[in-house]
Amino acid sequence: MEISKRVWLSTPTYHEEEIEYITKAIETNWKSTVGENIDEVERLMCEKTGCKYSVAVTNGTAALHLAVIEAGIGKGDYVLCSDMTFCASVNPVIYEGAIPVLIDSEYDTWNMDPVALEKAFKLYPSAKAVICVNLYGTPSKLDEIRRICDEHHAILIEDAAESFGATFKGKQSGSFGHLNVISFNGNKIITGSAGGCFLTDDEQAARHVRKLSTQAKEPVPWYQHKEIGYNYRISNIIAGIIRGQLPYLEEHIAQKKAIYQRYQEGLSDLPLIMNPYTSDSKPNYWLSCILIDENAMCAQERTDEEVTFRTEKGKSCPTEIYETLQKLNIESRPIWKPLHMQPIFADCPVVSVDDAHSVCEDIFARGLCLPSDNKMTPETQEAVIQIIRSCFE
Repeated sequence: MEISKRVWLSTPTYHEEEIEYITKAIETNWKSTVGENIDEVERLMCEKTGCKYSVAVTNGTAALHLAVIEAGIGKGDYVLCSDMTFCASVNPVIYEGAIPVLIDSEYDTWNMDPVALEKAFKLYPSAKAVICVNLYGTPSKLDEIRRICDEHHAILIEDAAESFGATFKGKQSGSFGHLNVISFNGNKIITGSAGGCFLTDDEQAARHVRKLSTQAKEPVPWYQHKEIGYNYRISNIIAGIIRGQLPYLEEHIAQKKAIYQRYQEGLSDLPLIMNPYTSDSKPNYWLSCILIDENAMCAQERTDEEVTFRTEKGKSCPTEIYETLQKLNIESRPIWKPLHMQPIFADCPVVSVDDAHSVCEDIFARGLCLPSDNKMTPETQEAVIQIIRSCFE
């Protein structure tokens, strides 16, 4: 099959309700950071996740920054963070002058390794908080991680930016932390083109975060401020898009799951596995990814600026697949480069179960995110599968 149109990694899927809610916001002149759409998004987010309180903000990074502030993290504090993730999961720690300690992943979920986390608390017993990321829509071992945090009197911030709608042991992602974060960025499973949400069961924390998100204005008629605030409150128009999307969450998850299963079946006889999850979790399948067997990797060399590979019969590597797909107008993406490999975080402490082996580095070297757009037809996906298969010939 010839690919005539660009095949995307993950793009927004819109429905008619979004236009209805945006139009009403404009016609009634509720365009700014107050309005029915915001109220309804916050209500629906509590209803879906089971958290008691929610605060809708401009994006997931803003929500995480507010969570970091609410956790009392300040200059010189240690925060134990997932190593394999996007920089936005750690940047707010830097904003507050704290020190990220980067925790390695485990192969079961590609998320934070609870064993490495235990080790990190022995090395950094004063750590105030843990930021645990659920990669690609797959929940971490959240019960173990929460237990470890509670034992060490540390605040758990669950970064569920990518995993909205996923569950672990029947409980919704975005509800395991003392403080929780979800993103509605343009490529997420539910999107407002932007937007994010802070979630908690702590009423006082929710009230304070809401105040901080609107420049920390005191409840008096004039503008009075006792603490530094932020312009992080979501607009009623963006909230209208999210409001229109939220009823379709389960439909989007089903579409993403079907994509994952088609890849799993179509690539089953190749020397690779799909991004894994444990039997007690249900991912939202946001992105379908592969990990090539170590003995099926052709030679591949990466630096900070470039990557090269050498073709070998019967073998392949993420770079070969990525470049082959790219030439055919198909988007894919390397796995998140571990933060400790990023120049900006190179001086941060790193904790692995085995100091001689980084799971994050290994997954980065052998993994690739495949096109997972829920508007991709089965026929187009079959063409993608055949292209991937050709790389191993």
